[in-house]
Amino acid sequence: MKLSVVIPCLNAADTIAIQLEALANQQWSEPWEVIVSDNGSMDGSMDIVKQYESRLPNLRIVDASTKRGQAYARNIGAKNTRGESIAFCDADDEVGPGWLAAMGKALSQWDFVACRIDVHKLSPPWVAKTRNHSQAVGLQAPRGELAYLPHAGGGTIGVKRRIHEEVGGFDESCRLLEDTDYCWRVQLKGTTLHFVPDAVIHVRLRDTLKGSFRQSYGWGQYRVLLYKKYLPLGMPRRTWKQGIDAWKYLIVGFIRSAPKIRSKRDLVPWARMLGRRMGQLKGSLKYRIFAI
Repeated sequence: MKLSVVIPCLNAADTIAIQLEALANQQWSEPWEVIVSDNGSMDGSMDIVKQYESRLPNLRIVDASTKRGQAYARNIGAKNTRGESIAFCDADDEVGPGWLAAMGKALSQWDFVACRIDVHKLSPPWVAKTRNHSQAVGLQAPRGELAYLPHAGGGTIGVKRRIHEEVGGFDESCRLLEDTDYCWRVQLKGTTLHFVPDAVIHVRLRDTLKGSFRQSYGWGQYRVLLYKKYLPLGMPRRTWKQGIDAWKYLIVGFIRSAPKIRSKRDLVPWARMLGRRMGQLKGSLKYRIFAI
């Protein structure tokens, strides 16, 4: 088996058929398989998956319901693969045409790769306009509280199976940003992360105030945890001035923009920024380190 595609899934009945349909339309001359790692779905997701058994080569469902979390589901999926390499994608996204062949070709050249992200196909235009993803043009660059090493989204990564096993898979203690942590640990072991622009995955962005805030709030907390973890390994130290400037930018920017706010759409970017700052404040208190 040349390549295994691992899809962690938790209650994705509304979206997983789109991902499986896209995979069923992929063309590649090498042998490959699809592993759906069920994290405890209760909404009929697996019934939808079973409908694709005749259309996808070597499609299997594995039980990953013992512990909740993307990291655990990906690890269980990876343990059940038979391929030389593993490509991860998510149940609420959609791989683009040619994704499989491009990832397979890249993994024949390199040990660790990440594909390109498109946010326009599956997200409302107004959301995509306010949040163009950095991985649309290259790897996610080191900046802000994550100013350490390049990284990529977990549902965009391809890796040689032996590399994945050498680093012990994804850190299951990380509820969020486990993909950033994974990318850094692999690189610290000496394996370079390569960008694959010919492989595209369409990503679905949050488009509600509550969803945007909660996602950014969680990311903010785990940014602090990664900061604390990698500070002794050479990550640049944050200063009080950087923290104060970040809060100043948020507050002053919102005040200046407030008269122009007309709808929920205008508030979503601010919900993301506020969630991130509040999450980092909570994380700084929780993990007892300054990183606001």
